[in-house]
Amino acid sequence: MGHGPAVKLGKDAAQAYKTRLGIYMFILYTLFYGSFVAINSIKPSMMEIVIMGQTLAIVFGFGLIVFALILAIIYNSMCNAAEARLNK
Repeated sequence: MGHGPAVKLGKDAAQAYKTRLGIYMFILYTLFYGSFVAINSIKPSMMEIVIMGQTLAIVFGFGLIVFALILAIIYNSMCNAAEARLNK
């Protein structure tokens, strides 16, 4: 049942831009996540600090999730704009 792609895909002129943007966003997220890991490794008692009625661990964990979703939305919109601009 080898069905081919539904759409014929050609050369993507925005590929280099999208790759570079993805790498930058990955590095940014990795730094944010790395700080979470570093705090837990170096001084785990810091995660017991209460912020907005929750511990720093909970706030930071949800922050990681929300930050990833925001980055995904930004990446998608920037890639769509680049494809529209470069793939004419």
